[in-house]
Amino acid sequence: MTMPAATSTEALTTELPVGRSTGWWGMVMFVVTEATLFACLLGSYFYLRFQYGAQWPPPGIEEPTLLRPLVMTAVLLPSSLPVIWAEHGIRQGQRWRLRCGLAATLVLGVTFLALQASEYVEKLREFTMTTDAYGSLFYVITGFHGLHVLVGLTMIAWLLAASLRGGSFGAHRHDRVRNAAIYWHFVDVVWAAILFTIYLSPRL
Repeated sequence: MTMPAATSTEALTTELPVGRSTGWWGMVMFVVTEATLFACLLGSYFYLRFQYGAQWPPPGIEEPTLLRPLVMTAVLLPSSLPVIWAEHGIRQGQRWRLRCGLAATLVLGVTFLALQASEYVEKLREFTMTTDAYGSLFYVITGFHGLHVLVGLTMIAWLLAASLRGGSFGAHRHDRVRNAAIYWHFVDVVWAAILFTIYLSPRL
């Protein structure tokens, strides 16, 4: 008498978890932790800048150019849109939207890293991480962000590969997509802060 009651549809439904998933909370806490670290790095940049004096960057280092960083921004920030489109699509059970959105984000993210690598090739001829405090902060901040972009691309590539293999994604199974989207939006927001700090603030 107790077994049918315990395994009935009504009983199983009431046992389903409610609210945010553990994975969602884990990703949010991870993002908060990483955001705190970036805040410390950017705060250190401004502290050393105002301690150094009126001339920033220091003598021997040219003011950062804006063309490439603005192109990088135009590539990276819009990359959140296909992620949003993909996530909303899989919520409706549309796998083709998931695949197309993830593929578009992957292309934009790889393009961003390629542009960053080309910037490093030029900057390393001018200064390195050991040149002075500015060089250390420039490479640590931008390099650490580039690492986060790489991690985000790894997540997106894995999701794309899983969806192409027929992974268990659907209207009721999309937590992994949502968590990756949270991380990717975080990467984009951090870049906006880096753009202002590293590239725009020396001109103010």
